[in-house]
Amino acid sequence: MGDENPVIDTIPPSSSSSSSSSSSHVITGTTPAAKIAAEPAPSASAFYNYFTDDEKGVDYDKQLPILYSDRYNISFMGIEKLHPFDSCKYRNIVAALLKSHTIKKNELVAVSKKPSREMLLLVHTTEYLDSLLKSITVARITELVVCAALPNFLNRWRVLDPMLYATSGSILAAKLAIEKGWSINLSGGYHHACGYDGGGFCVYADITLSYAHMRQHYPTMNSVMIIDLDAHQGNGHERDKLNNDDTAVYILDIFNSQIYPQDHAAERAIDLPVKIRCGTGDAEYLNLLETNLDIAIRNRTPDVIYYNAGTDILIGDPLGQLDISPQGVITRDEMVFRFARRHSIPIVMMLSGGYQ
Repeated sequence: MGDENPVIDTIPPSSSSSSSSSSSHVITGTTPAAKIAAEPAPSASAFYNYFTDDEKGVDYDKQLPILYSDRYNISFMGIEKLHPFDSCKYRNIVAALLKSHTIKKNELVAVSKKPSREMLLLVHTTEYLDSLLKSITVARITELVVCAALPNFLNRWRVLDPMLYATSGSILAAKLAIEKGWSINLSGGYHHACGYDGGGFCVYADITLSYAHMRQHYPTMNSVMIIDLDAHQGNGHERDKLNNDDTAVYILDIFNSQIYPQDHAAERAIDLPVKIRCGTGDAEYLNLLETNLDIAIRNRTPDVIYYNAGTDILIGDPLGQLDISPQGVITRDEMVFRFARRHSIPIVMMLSGGYQ
């Protein structure tokens, strides 16, 4: 992703790179987020601290609400090169952030544990999780035919485990956003996965899992807004919304309707569907985004925003097929973060797709 990755430009500015407390947008007062943060269930601390290296949780005096693990990266005998998705881009992003002196490595929140099966079962069906024990299922979902010929333990170790660590990051990121106003998981955004199936290199429904666990451990939480700006339709979380008849989830999805997945049944879950076409450029795209953000907030004031920030909208991306410039991607991210801050709504950003 290099220096053009928009994550670098979406981190709220700080007066000192060594002080995370000065750079975080702390939710205070009587905003909905402050109410939620003040009323966690007794189980909340132990549940969320499970995912970190320190049983005491995140040290906000030293760390930013940016989550990462070296285990996010998928690399095994070159099989990752058989898919257009750059499954090692996460470490490249961290390297770019460190090189630009935007952050220090010890300021990242380290994700150290995978979610348990019980945690996954809050959203996923037993049948689906059991199907992942078959290599042919992993091959179908990841679109890596070679996975069908590998022993399942290798698929779990080298393919599924990295996605599980990223899913942990998305779950924990919600708590950090509630407490600090924003968070970025430097992976995740598996928006083609739902509770009962996966597809498009998405195995675990991390978005749905994240807000489902947040609701469980923060009982006062009610409304969720998903702003899905990956080039592809987010049919996974949309199917979860339909399957659960979850009217407390509000979805704004701007996607290229001429590419995968063209899931017309799932479109029924989208509150604000914005269909664009191959070749859409900066001016049209950013105008549509601004207009529809305004519409979304008039329709719903959520407790948390989940921002699925796929960079496959970038010009030249072989799968997204849009013509958004690098500056256009950065402007998009800034618009969404400013939207969240303007309305005092905590925001969770996940990286999702990007194929160059």
